[in-house]
Amino acid sequence: MSQQGYLSNEGHQVTREEKKVLAGTLVGTTIEWYDFFIYAQAAGFVLAVLYFEPLGEESETLAQLVAWASVGISFLFRPLGAILAGWIGDRFGRKVVLVITLMGMGGATFLVGVLPTHATWGMAAPLLLIVLRVIQGLSAGGEWGGAALLSVEHAPRHKRGLFGMYPQIGVPLGMILATLFMFGLNAFLTEEQFLQWGWRVPFIFSFVLIVAAYLIRRRVEESPVFTEMKERKKESSAPLKELVTTHKKYTFLAALIFAANNAAGYLVIAFFAAYGASSLGMSRTETLTASLIGGVGWFIFTVFGGWISDRIGRVLTFQIGYGIIIVWAIPMWFLIDTGVVWIFTLAIVVLTMGLGPSYGPQSALYAEMFPVSIRFSGVSIGYAFGSIIGGAFAPMIAQAILDGTGQSWMIGLYISGLAIISFLAVSVVPKKLQGINLQDDSEREEFKMAPKLKAD
Repeated sequence: MSQQGYLSNEGHQVTREEKKVLAGTLVGTTIEWYDFFIYAQAAGFVLAVLYFEPLGEESETLAQLVAWASVGISFLFRPLGAILAGWIGDRFGRKVVLVITLMGMGGATFLVGVLPTHATWGMAAPLLLIVLRVIQGLSAGGEWGGAALLSVEHAPRHKRGLFGMYPQIGVPLGMILATLFMFGLNAFLTEEQFLQWGWRVPFIFSFVLIVAAYLIRRRVEESPVFTEMKERKKESSAPLKELVTTHKKYTFLAALIFAANNAAGYLVIAFFAAYGASSLGMSRTETLTASLIGGVGWFIFTVFGGWISDRIGRVLTFQIGYGIIIVWAIPMWFLIDTGVVWIFTLAIVVLTMGLGPSYGPQSALYAEMFPVSIRFSGVSIGYAFGSIIGGAFAPMIAQAILDGTGQSWMIGLYISGLAIISFLAVSVVPKKLQGINLQDDSEREEFKMAPKLKAD
């Protein structure tokens, strides 16, 4: 790719259709992650008591560990969701996947909100809760890949990081929305009211948000890259097979690149608030306030990460983000353990300074790593396995480390170790992939980035 070709988009003005695409990816991912986060926060506050009650009679710690484990179970099904979504997305388009995953995530979340507790339905209640988590996992496995590719594949070359940042900021925005809901409920309800019915309100309200997201997404056009690929009849007869045989390296790298960000992110999403309330004696209002401010910081630095990656490079942006996490993961616990709300909050905000640069450019980085015919499968499966390695059981592992050692900073050692692995993984990605032609794989073949794919 010539420098002239790269700069030819410098005068590009965002079109009305591109604005619709960005809005569709942003709104959808925000709502789907809102659904995911309200469950994670409920797991930290109420699910151990309401759905895993028999375990609580033996040990409150055991019940809480199982509640955290129920958060991670859905991640185990993300690869299957990614495979199914990749199969559909690589054949029928990115848009249809987004609608299917949105309905699956929203329906499961709503049903969690009306599911009777263990006291009413006995063992059927936690079992059905797990089934609904599985459905959420299948849906989440396909959601991100579709949104990421729609945004990046509509972008001019020099703005892929910026465009791809939109589905990324759905994570902190979803967290902010979920935390605001929990914060409001905690402010206006008594502890008894919150346990009896208040915690259900955010789950039931998700139905309204899903309808709104569907109305926005149905107006979005299909990705131009996928459309062009269809016109050229280049779709692979077995994208998953092609992915496994020709792009194992990049799929594996994609998983490792995401692992540390996802693990550290889930501490911000759920663990810190629960830890502050249960171990440090902080009020739920204080810990939710800290989480809310942390979500704002995550949003700001994710926007910055996507924007700056178009200027200094995606690999370098990731390295800066992970460098911050490596350095900060252990010292932050000494601030958190003060139990002073503003110091507690500061520790979280500094962590988000690393989370943003190691997340904002992810959509663009992944899209440039895979050829068009297997791109949906590649980014979705890499992302899904990364979430298993990283965030799936991060809260549970953190709780187990805390219970086993009694030293919170040991959790930081675990996060720092993961961040070193992710730092090394992203460092292997060739920098010359940035700005590569996404419609035509001739440049990829010229750079010898991957074997040439067969066409039907």
